[in-house]
Amino acid sequence: MRRIRERILIIFGILLAAVLLGPFLVPVPALHGQVSEDLADVDSRFIDIGDVTVHYKQYGQGEPVFILLHGTLATTYTWREVVEPLAQAGTVIAYDRPAFGLSSRPMPGEWSGKSPYGHEAQADMLIALMDALGIEHAILVGNSLGGGIAALAAQRHPERVDGLVLVAPVQTGHGTSKLLGLLLSTPQMRRVGPLFLRENVFDFGMKVYGDSWHDPTKIDLGDIDEYGEIFRVEDWDRGLWELIVAARPFESVLQYETIAVPTLVITGDDDRVLSTKENTQLADRIPGARLVVIPDCGHVPQEECPEAFVQTVIQFVVDLGC
Repeated sequence: MRRIRERILIIFGILLAAVLLGPFLVPVPALHGQVSEDLADVDSRFIDIGDVTVHYKQYGQGEPVFILLHGTLATTYTWREVVEPLAQAGTVIAYDRPAFGLSSRPMPGEWSGKSPYGHEAQADMLIALMDALGIEHAILVGNSLGGGIAALAAQRHPERVDGLVLVAPVQTGHGTSKLLGLLLSTPQMRRVGPLFLRENVFDFGMKVYGDSWHDPTKIDLGDIDEYGEIFRVEDWDRGLWELIVAARPFESVLQYETIAVPTLVITGDDDRVLSTKENTQLADRIPGARLVVIPDCGHVPQEECPEAFVQTVIQFVVDLGC
């Protein structure tokens, strides 16, 4: 019996060692072709907000001020068709949220306090960005995950938000449980997790982008190339992993029913990513919210239906009296 126990302990020890040490034996090749500094445009701007150097672009002048928040695996590029038309009505600021675009990607040990990648931290960082740019109040425009962050900022800081434009925003999910987050934050998972992302995220992202359009045949191949540039940014894989680690399910931090600012919900009539039905039902959950359904349009109306998108947002602003 003693020998059996010894063998069991040996087997258990081997398995435990494999779990604890195995990930450190997996080779992690360096990413090649990372040229972040060469990807900036002539109108790119950078500003330090807490532990993150934020990349943003600014158009127009005066009030109202529109601040645009992109979705997952997107960048400021998603707003390319609408920034100039919106800028005819005021100031437009589009920025790359943490883990995306040309904004910096601090690693554990490089930030103070909570991770800057969490939903609440991102909402507070948006307000800090407004402070740094001298903006007292603004109209927040967010698509998909960016819509959830914009709504969370409005929930936490309603006095800073003149209006909220939610473009097919996330409502639930898009996060990990606290227990799973602890597992993913271990040194072992922080080592091998980014490798998994390298192998899978590009194909996944391209599939989701195609599904985001009502008519994907209209997608410009040049736009695909532009979105692919995100995978040339230094530490894109590690930054995205930190976002996964820090994010909690949206329903645990955001209650749409408590939003107390004027709100417009925009959805395409063929959103196959987050569901047109759920988008339309959201308008009933937010007190006094308006709903506009754009025909023959998918999950990214700012790209697929920019004219209708701009007209809808401008009319909302006019009705607000901004």
